[in-house]
Amino acid sequence: MKAQQLQDQPKWSPQAVIDWLFTDGRRIESTNQFVHQLAQQLNKNDASIDRLMVSLLTLNPQLVGTSETWLKSTNITTPLHASHGVRETERYIGSPLAAIYETHKRVRQRLDQLSENAHRAYTELAEDGFTDYVALPVLFGETAQPGAAIIINTKKIGGFSEHDIESFRRIRDYLASILEVHSLRHIARSLMNTYVGKRTSEKVLAGMIKRGDADVINAALWFSDLRNFTQITETLPSQQVLEMLNEYFEFVSAAATARGGEILRFIGDAMLIVFPINDNICKQTACNAAIDAAIDAQNTLASLNHRRRRHGLPPIEFGVGLNVGEVIYGNVGAPDRLDFTVMGPAVNRTARLESLTKELGCNILFSQKFSELIEIPSEFLGQQQMKGIAEPQAVYALCKV
Repeated sequence: MKAQQLQDQPKWSPQAVIDWLFTDGRRIESTNQFVHQLAQQLNKNDASIDRLMVSLLTLNPQLVGTSETWLKSTNITTPLHASHGVRETERYIGSPLAAIYETHKRVRQRLDQLSENAHRAYTELAEDGFTDYVALPVLFGETAQPGAAIIINTKKIGGFSEHDIESFRRIRDYLASILEVHSLRHIARSLMNTYVGKRTSEKVLAGMIKRGDADVINAALWFSDLRNFTQITETLPSQQVLEMLNEYFEFVSAAATARGGEILRFIGDAMLIVFPINDNICKQTACNAAIDAAIDAQNTLASLNHRRRRHGLPPIEFGVGLNVGEVIYGNVGAPDRLDFTVMGPAVNRTARLESLTKELGCNILFSQKFSELIEIPSEFLGQQQMKGIAEPQAVYALCKV
């Protein structure tokens, strides 16, 4: 009787959803909003879905993939980012998503007919009242490799019909080209953020790409450099040198980015970081964030170097120069090979302040303008000559306790 009732249910058509995909749907840039609207369109056309998840593989040093999941019960679409280690977890191994990416084949599982040893991806949904699970691979490019997966669930009694599944398959085929655009857009932003920084990537992706394109910005500036790096590279194996650099970059980045700083450039063992000044962040706020980050990074060294000494490794030591001022921020280079960087007298003086840290025996030095804007007490170390700068410059350091 139940089977007869299911057969008698009116069959919905996927065509209206396909039409939406190639009109309004393809214009939605946000993947989160696209998945949300796709779920609405499916149910508007009587697809009877209660959960929709779209998973995208990506290129990112920290993430293997990202997903957006819509739930009918809340009408909220939630993002989730998966780290590279997820593939070694119990939750992923043997899961339907793993099967999708490994076999490139559709996965179908009735959730009201589970075996005792069913994967938790199924049992958790069954406990929440879902009755059916359909996962479809989405193939990208000429190699026809899965770059995405669509997972569709329902709480409908009896689950999905064969017509439902065939309709989802048809929609998937038309959806592939749109999801590939979302995937490529996500990869482009991810790689740009990773290699040039979020601020710069936004400028480039917004069209600021011609040689000579530049803005004038105000910022608190940080320049730091490792001590004795030339000697270290001559004495340590290359792998240990790379590990040391990455360790140094990681804890400095953690201190700076937590306070709104952005790494603009790695220059060998040196780092150029900006703490932007804008309508929402005043000079005092930016400078105090920079000095707090410098103090935090230097304080991290004690425990870090204790661990390194226990392993017979040289300690990490570095100096920090801090300044505040106006800089030119934009494209320089050859016509076909550009670099997006900051330049100007304020940048030069920040680097010169750092070079004085070893000579003056202070790990953190800053300019007079910077000292006037921070809350932490500072002391004047005199007028110091700086390479390439005609007049001696006032140099300040933190007051010694």
